[in-house]
Amino acid sequence: MPNALAYLMLLIWPLVCVALFKKLSLERAIIWSILGGYLILPQSAEFDLPLVPDMTKTSIPNISAFLCCIFMAKRPVSFWPDSWGMRIVFLGFVVGVVPTVLTNGDAIVFSILGNTAPIVFSGASLPGLGLRDLLSVVINQVIIVLPFFMARRYLCTEVGLRELLYALVIGALAYSLPALFEIRFSPQINIWVYGFFQHDFEQMIRQGGFRPIVFLPHALWLAFFVMSAAMAAIALSRVVESHERAKLLAVAVYLLVLLVLCKSLGSLIYAMLLAPVMLMGNVRMQVRLALVFALVATLYPMMRNNGWIPLDDVLAYAEAYSPERAQSLGYRFNNEQELLARADVKPLFGWGGWGRNLVRHAETGEILTIPDGNWIIVFGTFGWVGYIAQMGLIGGPLVLLWSQMKRWPSGVILRYLGPVALLLAITMIDMLINAILTPYTWMMAGAILGVAETCRRGLCAPDLNDANHETVKAPRTVMGASTSGKRARQKRL
Repeated sequence: MPNALAYLMLLIWPLVCVALFKKLSLERAIIWSILGGYLILPQSAEFDLPLVPDMTKTSIPNISAFLCCIFMAKRPVSFWPDSWGMRIVFLGFVVGVVPTVLTNGDAIVFSILGNTAPIVFSGASLPGLGLRDLLSVVINQVIIVLPFFMARRYLCTEVGLRELLYALVIGALAYSLPALFEIRFSPQINIWVYGFFQHDFEQMIRQGGFRPIVFLPHALWLAFFVMSAAMAAIALSRVVESHERAKLLAVAVYLLVLLVLCKSLGSLIYAMLLAPVMLMGNVRMQVRLALVFALVATLYPMMRNNGWIPLDDVLAYAEAYSPERAQSLGYRFNNEQELLARADVKPLFGWGGWGRNLVRHAETGEILTIPDGNWIIVFGTFGWVGYIAQMGLIGGPLVLLWSQMKRWPSGVILRYLGPVALLLAITMIDMLINAILTPYTWMMAGAILGVAETCRRGLCAPDLNDANHETVKAPRTVMGASTSGKRARQKRL
């Protein structure tokens, strides 16, 4: 059970957001209000309020940052994208949950068949969904996308994109010390601070040592965060002067060493794949590769359903590397197969909440399957409508950005755009095996959408002026880089 400090941290976080909006620039205030909550607030503590979703480490920062943006910074936030495609997927994301609730009003009861009639166990049932659930689910969908629309409006500038990358690096450096402590002495920090452990401790033991988790949902989340920060440091090293470049590359090496110590094979593979592209690829190449990743992630359920994914070959490769990892991967694939069969019963709008999408024992209601990937959770809960809407909101900006590449003015280099696009796309790939969708993912997607819409209106410029025609004055230097040096690097890239 979370202790009093856990709930106190949730209560005071809105005040922290107020302080951030008073002290920092708008871009930094938005980013750190949301990223700070993700990194610091307790995972399992929540306030269960009537008629609205639970107030958690995700919803409280999202709402607080949005209200501060509106009432303190006096900056409006529009919820209506420019393109009809993005409008449709947004409406599908918010309104598409309505038929999910309306088609799941029946309770699911677990019972044993006796000689004459079924014996129903008291409490062994899942409730049907009603009007209260409808209001709560719709509000929750809106809360989830608040970072997306704030980023679309205010992080789509070169300054905003740069701050997104620097925030990853700074956050990972701050997290590295507690992470190294847990690698050496076992994951204990969340217990000491908040009074509970947020996951299964056995999963934190790997290769004769420990995997760090600190305040995040799982060690895999921390490893992915460290990987993203290392890639951001590599990308930033390309646009600064030589003395700053050495510092950022040293930071990247340090974070890569930490990544190895995190003992997460998936994040290591992502790092090996992305590092050369971050270091040597130009913006157009990075955007094209990001689009490929996004399409693979979006089409995966269809390919999985039709048997187009060579699962046996994947397991054979994993077996050659590590029998333990192959066993874990095989367990995930088997779970997916059973959950897909369950989802196929209600493929269009899904089963809704309360764990109705899970495979359970027919008599006791005991959960028999554990969903790992975000895609199977969304697909089982909200069906094809919910899945397409979510992936459309996240991956759609990459498609729009790619479609506008030919309209980018000659010689213009949006230096931070490619790395942010790649980090967004690799998150979509990881969502196939982990439920790793975070508010930061939504911010990256929103920023990409803002850039695409700006280019579509023909406003792209070397410093990428604000999408709403408010000129953003670009800083004269970037980590000590002169204007002439910036132009020279733009020409080279």
